[in-house]
Amino acid sequence: MEGSVAQLERHRAALTGHCYRMLGSVLDADDAVQETMVRAWRGLDRFEGRASLKNWLYRIATNVCLDALADRARRARPVDEASPGGIDDPLVDRPRTHWLEPVPDARALPEGAGPEELAMLRQSIRLAFVAALQHLPPRQRAVLLLREVLGWSAAEVSETLGLSVAAVNSALQRARTTLATRDVGNLEPLSESQERLLERYVDAFERYDVDALASLLHEDATFSMPPYALWLRGPEAVRGWLGGRGSGCRGSRLLPTASCGSPAFGQYRRSPDGGHAPWALVVLELSGDRIAGWTSFLDTETLFPRFGLPPRLPA
Repeated sequence: MEGSVAQLERHRAALTGHCYRMLGSVLDADDAVQETMVRAWRGLDRFEGRASLKNWLYRIATNVCLDALADRARRARPVDEASPGGIDDPLVDRPRTHWLEPVPDARALPEGAGPEELAMLRQSIRLAFVAALQHLPPRQRAVLLLREVLGWSAAEVSETLGLSVAAVNSALQRARTTLATRDVGNLEPLSESQERLLERYVDAFERYDVDALASLLHEDATFSMPPYALWLRGPEAVRGWLGGRGSGCRGSRLLPTASCGSPAFGQYRRSPDGGHAPWALVVLELSGDRIAGWTSFLDTETLFPRFGLPPRLPA
């Protein structure tokens, strides 16, 4: 029994990444993977070995996700829903279930994957890519991920989804056409200059040098703070926010992590009773030598434990 459980658990991270791409939520992905493990355990004595155990688990997970998506609206980012706002606009929030959520790289990228496979899996959990996937109907989403991320044949996808091979190929073409109209962001690995850019970002943020932070932003950079619907575009708007309504972040500390195949930080704001308390999970999207996207996810109660970030920093 223990050996069988270990066999299943070995694939948890890969399955979490797959379910995250399908569902756009780390919490929903965790639930889907747990359901996958339960179904797999119950059906293990019927597993015939015609496919690899890993592919069999992917098949179960895909159908778990399709069941979950049957009665759910797609998740979104603030930048997908409205035009950019102004720094004095009201802060209107939406439920957590409305927004795309970040996933920790450590939970979604399997250990032992080869460099090429790991690069593909990392690219496919980028925020912009997962956000673009949410614009696909669930079955198109599944077809695209199984064919182009996991490299399955049309026949394998056909068997998994109960579609004809012709229907699989048609769904893949429609999915590609839709994605071609979306901005999926920069999918290249970090360069040395981008590593230095991150060092400058941390230094400027912890000194709270608003001008220096604005100078690191791309001219079309986006700034958002889910669960709030408001988002801003461009260095001047972000500078105005940081120097005004966002000035409570002065004195913050940042702890590095990795999310959605991108650099990320746990942000801790100075607490009135001493030390620093969780404030945001910051995910940065880079383009060249500038920051193209800055998303501060404020649901730290949900996210920090999943990222293994401490609940508080001492003074």
